[in-house]
Amino acid sequence: MSLSAPNTLLYAIAAAAFAIYVPYLVVAYGRFVSDFDLAAPRAMFDRLPPYAQRATWAHQNSFETFMPFAAAALMAYVTSVTSPYATYAAIAFVAARLLFSVFYILNVPPLRSLMFGVGSAATVTLFALSFMAIAP
Repeated sequence: MSLSAPNTLLYAIAAAAFAIYVPYLVVAYGRFVSDFDLAAPRAMFDRLPPYAQRATWAHQNSFETFMPFAAAALMAYVTSVTSPYATYAAIAFVAARLLFSVFYILNVPPLRSLMFGVGSAATVTLFALSFMAIAP
C-alpha cells in the first residue's frame, strides 16, 4: 500500500504522539519493582533503577522533540507538500524517535545521539520542503 505524503504526515504525527509514551511503559515497570509510593510519585525518581531513570529522560525528551516535528509536519501538510522526501522524513522521524528511546534505555549514547540527529534532520527537512512549497 502506498501512502500519499499528506496522509503519511498526519499518520506520522499520530504515531509520534503515541511514541512519546513508549518509554513510559519502562518507567511504569521500574516503579513497580521499586516499591512505588503513590503518595510521592515524583520523589521516588532517585529510587528507580538506572534503566527506568533513562526511560524517564527519554519520555521527557520525546515531548521536547514532538512539538517542532508536529509543527513541521503540519506546515508541510497545509502547504500541500507532496514530495516523497516528506514521506521519508516523516517515517524517519517516527522510526528514529522509537530507536532513540530504545538506545537511551539501553544506555548506548552514540546510537542515541545518532537517532536524535536523524529525527532533527527529518524535522528540518519538513520545514525546508514547506518553505520551498511557498517560495515564489
